[in-house]
This record gives sequence, structure tokens and C-alpha cells, in this order.
Amino acid sequence: MEEQNRIAQMIAQELNIREGQVQKTVALIDEGNTIPFIARYRKEVTGGLSDETLRTLGERLTYLRNLEARKQEVKTSIENQGKLTEEIVKSLEEATTLAEVEDIYRPYKQKKKTRATVAKAKGLEPLANIILEQTEKTPITEIAEQYININSLSEEDKKNKDKVVATVEDAIQGALDIIAEIISDNPKYRKQIKRICYREGIISTKATKPEEKTAYQMYYDFNEKVNHLPSHRILAINRGEKEEYLKVKLEKPEDKILDFIARDMIKGNTQFTAMLQTTIEDSWKRLIEPSIDREIRSDLTEKAEEQAIKVFGKNAKPLLLAPPLKGMTVMGFDPAYRTGCKIAVIDETGKLLATTTVYPTEPQNDIEGAKKELKQLIQKWNVDIIAIGNGTASRESESFVSDMLKELDKKVYYAIVSEAGASVYSASKLATEEYPDINVSLRGAISIARRLQDPLAELVKIDPKAIGVGQYQHDVDQNKLTESLTGVVEDAVNEVGVDVNTATPSLLSYVAGINKTIANNIVKYRDENGKLKERKELLKVAKLGKAAFEQCAGFIRIPGGSNPLEITAVHPESYEIAENLLKQIGYDKKDLLDKDKLKEIKEKLATVKIPETASKLNVGEMTLKDIIEELSKPGRDPRDEMPKQILRADVLKFEDLKEGMVLTGTVRNVTDFGAFVDIGVKHDGLVHISQLSNSFVKNPSNVVSVGDIVKVKVIGIDSERQKVQLSMKKV
Repeated sequence: MEEQNRIAQMIAQELNIREGQVQKTVALIDEGNTIPFIARYRKEVTGGLSDETLRTLGERLTYLRNLEARKQEVKTSIENQGKLTEEIVKSLEEATTLAEVEDIYRPYKQKKKTRATVAKAKGLEPLANIILEQTEKTPITEIAEQYININSLSEEDKKNKDKVVATVEDAIQGALDIIAEIISDNPKYRKQIKRICYREGIISTKATKPEEKTAYQMYYDFNEKVNHLPSHRILAINRGEKEEYLKVKLEKPEDKILDFIARDMIKGNTQFTAMLQTTIEDSWKRLIEPSIDREIRSDLTEKAEEQAIKVFGKNAKPLLLAPPLKGMTVMGFDPAYRTGCKIAVIDETGKLLATTTVYPTEPQNDIEGAKKELKQLIQKWNVDIIAIGNGTASRESESFVSDMLKELDKKVYYAIVSEAGASVYSASKLATEEYPDINVSLRGAISIARRLQDPLAELVKIDPKAIGVGQYQHDVDQNKLTESLTGVVEDAVNEVGVDVNTATPSLLSYVAGINKTIANNIVKYRDENGKLKERKELLKVAKLGKAAFEQCAGFIRIPGGSNPLEITAVHPESYEIAENLLKQIGYDKKDLLDKDKLKEIKEKLATVKIPETASKLNVGEMTLKDIIEELSKPGRDPRDEMPKQILRADVLKFEDLKEGMVLTGTVRNVTDFGAFVDIGVKHDGLVHISQLSNSFVKNPSNVVSVGDIVKVKVIGIDSERQKVQLSMKKV
């Protein structure tokens, strides 16, 4: 109980929330409730914590529980050695990281063979203790003579260097090796040394091949204080080092560190002073510095990876929640050169109508043939919009499409769509199951078309890592990245809700409480029994029990079902409350389907007095507010409120750009150092963090999100590298 309270206190402090909120949320998590369910339907219990806060809480809970378990393991191990003291127990209790716990355990860990373990085996530990005491007046050389053992060893043992103490110098050196390890293992020293290094250390980098032009040129002769290094630089330096373009060094205030240890260890001026000073230097250079370097670099990397994963998650969510283009027939255009551009036409429901390959780009340059074929498809299937993938040959394809659209009788637009992960999907088992008779290369065009039509439904089919909206995502811990992004996808899917009668297993598997097996069972049940008419019918699906139903029911939608409440996010546990609320204002749930009555319902619901009504209906105020919101907009799609995709009819060439131009663009990626904006030329332009606003910006994601439509001004053009610098500052 004490341990649980301590963990709750720490999390409450870190997240700046009440301890009671943490304890109640932990209880919900331990009962097996999912984060989306807790965030949406247990607001009264958690005090309205967001899904993002709940996920952070869950991560910290796991870490701190593991920390407590490790503390207990270390305590037991030291106790079994008969070396546990009150001081060690206190240090373990105060430790807040796994690294601190390992530092405390270091002196008691079973060691492999070291110079110190060899010296101990020779019986030199008492001599080391005499030197450490620094009180003995007898010359150390005389004392050391007592430890010479060569004459007492067997002929066999004399051949083994690890057993022989042949001279006074050997004895003293062995004792000093033991002291060097004692210094290195001292948790107090390591803690303070790390503090000094974090406060005053400098990361410096040099080029290994200065003559080569690479992406790491800014780091060819670079240094920055450890505590100022932003995460994207840490990851860039790591990658440059891994690819052997950079040599990285952690520069530390060595004199200050040695002085700190000496002041603590050396007691006045004695016969031992000089040898201890030398031993401190040896311990630092040979034992402490290499491991401190590793630990600090590892710690910096871990924190940088955490930040990169957060950035990826923040970018992925608005991409997943991009508004769908409802009721439109879309042509997917997957650009390429030699192998031709792959084309797929899908109707407003996502059903594949036609596929083909055209060759308007190099080397064939069959522009007229391609125009003729695409115009026929546009006319035959009444295409409303063309979705062009943003990969190889994208801008040439955009120029071709733009010219072709000018020759049409009807108004057709085009949009540039991220094709990140399309090739991963095309070759996947899922794509093979969906389109067994369609060539792998054509599946990419289908995916691009569907991404424009319904981004969420399509993007859940690929590994979240392949979405490609982060910084250095391939350099971070892939398991942590997958875990974090899975959470982001879950939150997005559950925020929107899922039509159980049309959703694919991929989409259903992200609904709270539903795993891949249950998702496949739902589709199987649907295929065998026809459309589901009500949510509780889910209980007939194999392996979907009451616990899973409670978690998933509120996120499932059944348009045209027997209960109008089932196109809303009102949970079945609150149906009675919702019906009583409607009755109170003079309506029935069936009236939600009548447009005129719905308008009246909305007006009446806006006048409901929350505290009084909540008390009367015996429901929490936050839950009542959510029910009112759902009844006011039954069947609404929260994505409709997100920024709309820019639909283009004409192309902008790089050569058309001029400094001072003001353009409209779409934010494609947000990093720690700025935002990349698609303004319709070949490469996305960069709005550096310093150009995001007239006021100081600490974090770009506080200003912009992926998918935002923004006005930008061209402030720099690098024609050689085809790079554009943009500004969002208001003039």
C-alpha cells in the first residue's frame, strides 16, 4: 500500500494532477479497462483526464512499478550478502530512476575478473583498507612486505600471475587497484560526477571525412553544452557517428571532478596522499570516465528518442484524423518514371472500378496517349478528384495532371497525398487478401486514392511507423515507437467511431477492447448473418464477451440500425439516461432521425441546466455534457471539423517562386526545429522555429499541426539544392 501511495504521489507531481485522480485511474487500469474507454466513459472517476495524459500516466505507472520491483531485487541481493545497511535502504528509497538504483547496486554486483578482483583473491584487501584509513605511521613499504606470498606458494601456483605477489610494488599496486574500483563503484561520486557533466559537459563532433559533402556538414566542427542539446541534434549526431562521418566526444571538467573526489577521500598530507591522488586519476580515466560517457550518451539518446516518439505521435494523429472526402469518385495516381504511372479509380464507397498504367513521364513521355486514356476514365466513371502520390516523379505528374484538367469540360481537382507506407501496404498479406487478382504495383494507386477518400480507414492498414511524419523515426527504439503509435491510432479510431457493418478487420482491431482475432470474428459474423442491427448483437460474436463489449460498445456505430442512439457515442450503459433526457424536453430517440425535430432538440438541449439535470437523472455532470453533445449532433464525424485538404487545379513550378510571395500550403511534418509545408513545388518548404510566429516559440507543435492549412511567405530560395525557406510571421 505504501509503495502504491508513493507511486501515485510521484505521478501526480509529474503530471500536475491530484493524487486521488491518479489512484482512481490506476484502479481502472488494473481492472483491465482500456485508455480510450477510461478517457471517454469514466470522466467522473478520472476528473476528466485526456487520453494523452492517461497514456503518459500508464507509461509512468509501468516504469515506476518496474523501478520498485528492481529496488526490491537489489535490496534482497545486498541483504543476502549480509551487507545491507540503513544508509543503503534510504538511498534505494530515494532513488527515482533505474540508473540510480544500478549505481547503488554496483559495489555489490557479482563482477567478472578485474584487476581489483584479482588483487582481492591475492589477499590484498586489508592493505587497501590501511591505505584508505590514511592513519598508519609505519612506512607503507614495510607493511606491504607482509603481503609478499611468492615463497609460500606451490611451484604450480607460482606460474599463475593471478596468485603471485612477488614484490612490495606488486602488493601496493594490487591494493591501489582495489581502491580504484571502490572509488569507481561509489554511488555518491557517480551521482555528483553526472551532475557536473550534465551541467558543464560539452558534446563536440569532428568530421572523419571532411572532404565529403554529407547531410552532417553542420556537425563537422561542432560543440554544444550537454544541457542545451535539442533532441533532433542528438539523434542527428548519433546517426552521423553510426554512419562513420562523425567522431563524437564528451568533454568534461576533469580537474573539477578529480578535485571533488580528492577532497572527499584524502585526509590531510600523509605518506598515502600522492598514491591516492594517482589512484583517483587512474580510477577516473580507466573505470569511471568510459562508463559515465556511455551512460550520459545513452541517457541523452533515450530522452531524445522519447521526444522524437512524442513528435511522431503528435504528427500522426491529425494525419489520421484528416477529413474524409465523402461522396466523391477518386482517381489514385501513383507516379513513376520508367515503369509508368499506376492508376486506380474507386467509387464513393471505396470500391475499385478500374485500373491502368500510363507513361506521361520520362523516358517514354507519352503525354498525349496518357491524356487520352485518363480523360476516358474520368468521363466513364465521372471522376471528381485525382489523388497524386507525393513520391518519385510526383511534380512531373502533377504538371501533367494540371495541364490535362484544363482540357476537360467538367471541373476536376487534384490533391497531393502522402504515399508513405503505400509500398509496405501493397506487398502486405492484407493487401493480397483484399486484392488477390490485382498486381502489387497497382495496389499502391488504390491505397493513394483511398487515403484521400478516408485517410483513417486506409492508414490503419499499414504499420504506424511507415506513416513517415516524424524525425529520425528509424533511429529510435522501434518497440517503444510501435507501442506509442499504436496508442495514437487507437485514440484516433475511437475518437471517430467505427461503422461495424462496413469496417475492415484492420480498422476494427483498433477499437477499444477488440483484438485482431475478435475483429476477424466480427467480419465473419457479418458475412454469415448480414448487417448487425444493434450493438448488443456483438455479444453473439465468438470471443467477444461482456468485458470486451463494455470497452468497445460506445465506439461502434450502427447507421440504419434499430436504435438511433447507436449512431452516436452514447454508451449503452447510458441509454436510459439519454432517453430520459429526451423525454424531459418532450422528445423520443426516434426524433433524432428527423431533421426538423433534430433542430428543435438541439435548441432545447442548449438550454438544459447541467447541475440540476445531472442530479435529477442521477448522472455525472461531465457524462451528461457528453450525452447532450452527442444528441445534438447524432452521427457527426469529428473529422469534419479538421482542416480540409487543399484541392488544386493548377501547378506551381520551383522556377515560379520569388522571395516575398505569399502562398497557401499544407503542413506535412512538424519537428523540434520547425515545420515542413507543402506549397505545391517539388520539395516541402521549411518554416524554421524562429519564423513560426512573431512571438517566441518553445515548441513548434504548440503553433502548428500536421494537416493545418497555413499562409506562408517565401523568404529564401536555394535553387541549387531546391530548398525553400518560409515564414509564418505576420508583417
